[in-house]
Amino acid sequence: MYQYDAIDQKIVDQRARQFRDQVSRRFSGDLSEDEFKPLRLMNGLYLQLHAYMLRVAVPYGVLSSRQLRKLGEIAQRYDRGFGHFTTRQNIQFNWIKLSEAPDVLDELASVEMHAIQTSGNTIRNTTADEYAGAVAGEIEDPRVYTEIIRQWSTLHPEFGFLPRKFKVAVTGAAEDRAAVRVHDIGLLMRRDDAGVVGFEVLVGGGLGRTPMIGKTIRDFLPTGDMLSYLEAILRVYNQFGRRDNKYKARIKILVHELGIDEFRRLVDAEWRTIKGGALDLPVEEVDRIRGHFTPPPFETLEDNPAAFAAKRFEDKAFATWVRNNVVAHKQSGYAIVNISLKPTGGVPGDATAQQMTAVADLADQYSFGEVRVTHRQNLVLPHVRQADVHDVWVGLTALGFASPNIGLVGDIIACPGLDYCGLANARSIPISQQISEKFADIARQQNVGDLQIKISGCINACGHHHVGHIGILGVDRRGEEFYQITLGGSADENASIGRIIGPAFSAETVVDAIETIIETYLEIRNQGEPFIDTYRRVGEIPFKERLYATH
Repeated sequence: MYQYDAIDQKIVDQRARQFRDQVSRRFSGDLSEDEFKPLRLMNGLYLQLHAYMLRVAVPYGVLSSRQLRKLGEIAQRYDRGFGHFTTRQNIQFNWIKLSEAPDVLDELASVEMHAIQTSGNTIRNTTADEYAGAVAGEIEDPRVYTEIIRQWSTLHPEFGFLPRKFKVAVTGAAEDRAAVRVHDIGLLMRRDDAGVVGFEVLVGGGLGRTPMIGKTIRDFLPTGDMLSYLEAILRVYNQFGRRDNKYKARIKILVHELGIDEFRRLVDAEWRTIKGGALDLPVEEVDRIRGHFTPPPFETLEDNPAAFAAKRFEDKAFATWVRNNVVAHKQSGYAIVNISLKPTGGVPGDATAQQMTAVADLADQYSFGEVRVTHRQNLVLPHVRQADVHDVWVGLTALGFASPNIGLVGDIIACPGLDYCGLANARSIPISQQISEKFADIARQQNVGDLQIKISGCINACGHHHVGHIGILGVDRRGEEFYQITLGGSADENASIGRIIGPAFSAETVVDAIETIIETYLEIRNQGEPFIDTYRRVGEIPFKERLYATH
């Protein structure tokens, strides 16, 4: 994984010192709250319902065991003993004291981490496939290019005050595990007819108040032109994006209003002025960064060793977990292990200090000291010997992290909602917990199969409800919490925005409504047909008829 150089370290150290001085001036009264607010937001510090929340960047979802252990220490010392992993591959601490926030930034800087640009109208943390560099079928490892984007975008002098926040995602595989199509810019790695590697560039995706799927602005962009082309897109957005109405300030609105052809024309005109200059990627620099992402020292191992097969045969619970949570690795004899942060009745994405420390220990022992964070609020050990998978499972079971529910009903995405967030209209966590408990039986979950439920507590859609196979949006109705249901969303390579199925449900009835939808699906599906395929085949009418007949 990437190691900070002297420039990287200087930036995070200086930022921590600057923020310590700003906090001191806030306490002394030299800075008013209005003056201090943009300064704290530049450092990822939000004032939520009950306390300050600090959002920490996890670039492209990659953590060393040392970094994860430090996050556990921060949770224990400065928070209430836990952290919350988010849909941007970040982690949030929800109970930070303002007086101690500079100390937290110092702690982060000591392990090459920070909270820079996790808030504000800037380029946020770039996300990537959590299996990058481990899964078969990649064109190239996208972490190389997400690291280049991180270095280019951090404290970029032109893009510190964009019309609105800006999000980029990159994937190097055909299967989209990074929700690339619902980002402001999505980069999908491609290979042209001559075998040259580049990107299909999408622009104008996003969720929130006006959900949209990104549009292809360029079919093929050579990797060497990546930064100059991104710069051209950002310059056009910075110039023409609306600043008079924050609800219409995202790039997706600009692309929609101009049309993709006119937007492309403006970008190409800007690109011609900078292409072939300082933003062209030198091969030597790409190779230098690629050197940080070389494969670990894998052993030469047989695939599916006898001991691994025997453990699956002898232990039904282990076999179930392997079937649902373990993914094939590109290296023979190794496996990708998904760690579910969604125990039955738990808070999606939460991990205690003790759990983070224990996962770091497992990573050191079994996965070359590396952990990944997924945008579905789970963790991954990317490089585990198949012969060690059972030992990892035993360790995760002791932690409460061995729920065999990856991709199933229990693997719910949920934002913090009204339990924490001042923007929320309704609670997300209790609804996710109730659905999890309703479908606690793993055999029932497996019978249902691939089903992604996503819950947001407000229209900002931090829970990605628009792209859930079943999406749930909390709304306020005269002081009462109600929940609007959408069906048919997807964030993968066949991305789609879910459709509202009808009137909202109360907090008391929404979980039963979800069960009705799922039972309807089970009755009408073809053999082996996933929920999303059934919905696309039959449409909303069978679900709507059953749902509102019982409502």
